[in-house]
Amino acid sequence: MEGKRTSLFDNGLIWFGAGVSIAEILTGTYFASLGFGKGLLAILIGHIIGCAMLFAAGLIGGRTRKSAMETVKRSFGQKGSLLFSILNILQLVGWTAIMIYDGAAAANGIFHTGAWVWCLVIGALIILWILIGINNLGKVNTVAMAALFILTLILCKVIFFDGNAVVTLSDDSLSFGAAVELAVAMPLSWLPLISDYTREAEKPVAATLVSTVVYGIISCWMYVIGMGAAIYTGEGDIALIMVKAGLGIAGLLIIVFSTVTTTFLDAYSAGVSSVSVSGKISEKWAAIVVAVVGTIAAMVYPMDNITNFLYLIGSVFAPMIAIQIADYFILKTEHTAKQVSVQNMIIWVIGFVAYRLLMQVDTPVGNTLPDMAITIVMCVVVGKLKKR
Repeated sequence: MEGKRTSLFDNGLIWFGAGVSIAEILTGTYFASLGFGKGLLAILIGHIIGCAMLFAAGLIGGRTRKSAMETVKRSFGQKGSLLFSILNILQLVGWTAIMIYDGAAAANGIFHTGAWVWCLVIGALIILWILIGINNLGKVNTVAMAALFILTLILCKVIFFDGNAVVTLSDDSLSFGAAVELAVAMPLSWLPLISDYTREAEKPVAATLVSTVVYGIISCWMYVIGMGAAIYTGEGDIALIMVKAGLGIAGLLIIVFSTVTTTFLDAYSAGVSSVSVSGKISEKWAAIVVAVVGTIAAMVYPMDNITNFLYLIGSVFAPMIAIQIADYFILKTEHTAKQVSVQNMIIWVIGFVAYRLLMQVDTPVGNTLPDMAITIVMCVVVGKLKKR
């Protein structure tokens, strides 16, 4: 990502593209069982929690001018950060495959050519986006985002104004706390990526704020579209809703381009994280390899329920960023010179276990916020004691 700095507008476009995604719409359909009011509240609370963490993570990268996985070295040391780089690459390969799978399944719901054909089309477009490069996407991204914006407005009209509310009795399939956690999960999944983009911004603080706010608003909107689709049309399959609404080609464009603009970020950041593992790796070629692997995986494996995957990401990266927040903003300490920060690795393991245990407890704010609070307090107490 050498070369010119990205503008606030460019950063906003990147994160608009990240927010518009079929995966977020599909996750939104799970909220229908809560009813519209409670569902909306859970979506908003979850996104406020998740986006606050996203802002903190992006700010560290923006101020230090380092990629997401390079900033991890500040808290976990040179070798300690390798664990998170490898876990991040694995989750990004997973996300790339899931996004291509969802996009292809939805596209195939409109044009029945076989989902594998759409996997290849979407995979090829992602590779094209990577080859164009983040700094040269300006006009292409502007056109793609303008089209997506208009098409999503049409989709909203179809769901909320042309549909009739289907009477759904609220059930206990999803508790309020679990719903909040599902809303936290999406912004949380971008935590290990945001610095890859804010590090290149002309104005790091403003760019981080714009990125977080744009993503937060658009992501909430996608969740609400999914929830609204399930409540007002009684249908959880977005492709069917688009077909019923007569959005044939337009619906296909929404699906394909929203998948490409989101998944491109996953593949690209996997390339950036690969450089943290070994400086000999090329960002661009590593990203292309991830796109190819993700495309093949999407063609081979079924990936219909991603909730466990989302919770796994939360349990790994929530305590990680909590330690980074404590070190950077509160303790103002750095462990870059060390091979491994043993104290922070131990705290992270405790945070990871605490997250898994908190999953069994139904709190109104989910389990990410309590887990991060526990982890930050542990980190600050241990840090202060060591200074004495």
